[in-house]
Amino acid sequence: MKQKNSSGFTLIEMLVVLVLITLLASLVGPKLFQKVGSSRTKVASVQIDLISSALDTYRLDVGKYPTTAQGLAVLRVKPENSKNWDGPYLSEDIPNDPWDKPYIYKRPGKVGSYALYTFGLNGEEGGEGEDRDLGKF
Repeated sequence: MKQKNSSGFTLIEMLVVLVLITLLASLVGPKLFQKVGSSRTKVASVQIDLISSALDTYRLDVGKYPTTAQGLAVLRVKPENSKNWDGPYLSEDIPNDPWDKPYIYKRPGKVGSYALYTFGLNGEEGGEGEDRDLGKF
């Protein structure tokens, strides 16, 4: 009688590979997730700078920053009764922050002519890390 020659992995070999993959994922995973958080904060800072530049260009053309009621929409769509509007001032729609919440715009700001900020991951004032507030207040 001939014995069949099976070419495959044994259950033990597959379990050893799964254990190794799990160990690698447990070592590498937390490091990757830390990078995701810091990347979101960097993206938010860059987006705020980009929107701020568009607001400054708008002010140069129109003579003043948009009101709180007008909001950031005037950077893409010409407001009524605006003679010197020369937009759109952003090539794409106003993005949400990296946590998928709209940026907060107020005029005047606490310190400057306007405030443009995000509350971070938690969506509430204050916090540290990914929860910290970012922007111009």
